[in-house]
Amino acid sequence: MNESPESTTMKLEGKLIGPWVAELDRAWRSLLVSLSSKKLRVDLCGIVRIDPNGRQILAEIHRQTGAEFVADTPITKYFAEQARLQGQKDSSEGE
Repeated sequence: MNESPESTTMKLEGKLIGPWVAELDRAWRSLLVSLSSKKLRVDLCGIVRIDPNGRQILAEIHRQTGAEFVADTPITKYFAEQARLQGQKDSSEGE
């Protein structure tokens, strides 16, 4: 976790699957209360695999916070784009 006056960055690495999905869910929800007006950035550069539940958590993070996803490879850019699209879809369906 990196913090600046304007933003907080969560750096994710490895595989976002199985029990790690629940861990991410717990971590970002505990962080949510302390964000205040700060922008949340989620660094996906170290992610190599995400299961459907992991994708859903990233979409939820985007929907609730408008988080910026940081990605540097085709696969992490794909994960980021899918999370943004799903988060927008979930948001519009809730209206």
